[in-house]
Amino acid sequence: MTSRTRYVVGALVAGLLTMPSAACSGGGTTTTDSFTVGVLLPSRVVPRWEHSDKPLIEQRVKQLCPHCHVTYANANDDSTTQRQQMVAMITKGVRVLILGATDNRALRSTVQEAHNAGVPVVAYDRLAEGPVSGYVSFDGAKVGTLQGQALLKAMHVPAGAGTTVVMMNGDPTSPNAAWYKRGALSVLQGKVRIGRSYDTPGWSTDNANANMSAAISALGLGRIDGVLAANDAMAAGVISALKTAHARRLPPVTGQDADLDAVQRIVDGEQSMTVYKSFRAEAETAVAMAVALGRGEKLHTIATTTTDSPTTRDIPSVLLTPVAVTTANIEQTLVKDGVYTVAQICTPRLQAACEKAGLTP
Repeated sequence: MTSRTRYVVGALVAGLLTMPSAACSGGGTTTTDSFTVGVLLPSRVVPRWEHSDKPLIEQRVKQLCPHCHVTYANANDDSTTQRQQMVAMITKGVRVLILGATDNRALRSTVQEAHNAGVPVVAYDRLAEGPVSGYVSFDGAKVGTLQGQALLKAMHVPAGAGTTVVMMNGDPTSPNAAWYKRGALSVLQGKVRIGRSYDTPGWSTDNANANMSAAISALGLGRIDGVLAANDAMAAGVISALKTAHARRLPPVTGQDADLDAVQRIVDGEQSMTVYKSFRAEAETAVAMAVALGRGEKLHTIATTTTDSPTTRDIPSVLLTPVAVTTANIEQTLVKDGVYTVAQICTPRLQAACEKAGLTP
């Protein structure tokens, strides 16, 4: 997958996300069009899909297109189920689809089927193969780079052959996982020894736990200086395995998605960092694309770059910028953006740690 920037419009996305719904109809009046937006998300295992993306997408559709409707389905990590859900939505007459694919390759023929039926598809977070009409995600290489940089900083040891890292990569069917991994390796290679590297089906906490237990058995607990976990769900499994092995001191462990329990682990000193991706910005950009396509409009005023998939070239795209989060900037990022309140993060058990981190109501 390659990305080729056509032009950079720094304030475009921010302005777009705050645009009133009337402006999207042209001529300054509220639109009277009415159509259905199909939303297909991949999983319930990773909390973000149900807790953040779904409500944010539904909310923004109502704002940008008050007379539009949303039909929703979650595939529970099953590509066959997601194909059936897509076909059902196409058959029922949705005008546009927002697709967070369970497996980018497995959905190719169904994306083609949607295209043949005149139903444009906005690839959401993951670049599905086939003739998608738009793509919204975060810069995956930057995600991995942030994780690698944070891990090196948190290990507090001279980089070199004596420093051993375990890599807990994402689902091998996801090109995002490979994207994150490339970004991380661009920072880590030549500076640490990769003791073990695992691909983790389903981004699963349980699979990460099993892999980490295997790494501990193979390398020895005391020889693991840090763990690059590609997301927070896997970080939870890694940390659980380390605790089960009676680690006296947990090595630094990275993450991604800013799940609430991960943020609490960061405050508590169990996880070193996470990568915050503004799900609101991603959801709202995807909805802007979907509504524009539903109205028969082009995406040139929304897209800031183009992306090539293995099947399709020059896909209008927006690649948003992720942010590394540690105890030092939880308040300036997650709290400031309204993702969580201090009260949500700072349970009674974490009060002392929160005060130490400067997190006070």
